[in-house]
Amino acid sequence: MKHSEKGAQYFCDGYNCSQSVVLAYCDDLKLDKELALKMSSSFGGGMGRLREVCGAVTGMFFVAGILHGYSNPTDKKAKDEHYKLIQELAEEFKAIHSTYICKDLLKVSGKQSPVSEERTPEYYKTRPCVRFVITACEILDRHFFN
Repeated sequence: MKHSEKGAQYFCDGYNCSQSVVLAYCDDLKLDKELALKMSSSFGGGMGRLREVCGAVTGMFFVAGILHGYSNPTDKKAKDEHYKLIQELAEEFKAIHSTYICKDLLKVSGKQSPVSEERTPEYYKTRPCVRFVITACEILDRHFFN
């Protein structure tokens, strides 16, 4: 099964957008699923339903960091190269969806409730987030899994 298919299925199973992207790569990255789910749980809904950077995008960054992040704080070259990569990934997502900001993707405004919405058939009919999860996984696959 492709990463994009896995990510979409995880989202439809009830995981948030960030968790869905990260979980799609856990086996390839040999990540502990429970830890990965907890670490990415805060980023759903554009960072805790703040509707800021899309959770699928932050999940994409999470995976990119594991694959090509830096760990030495004095390695400026590695840091700069990583930030360049992150900006490229963000721009690819933006080129497809016009933005990577959750509230703009969902066309919502104003203060958002911290209470998550119930995952019903109606939710999935109106919520475009599965498309964003698929896009994030496709971008990651183009960069790292070809």
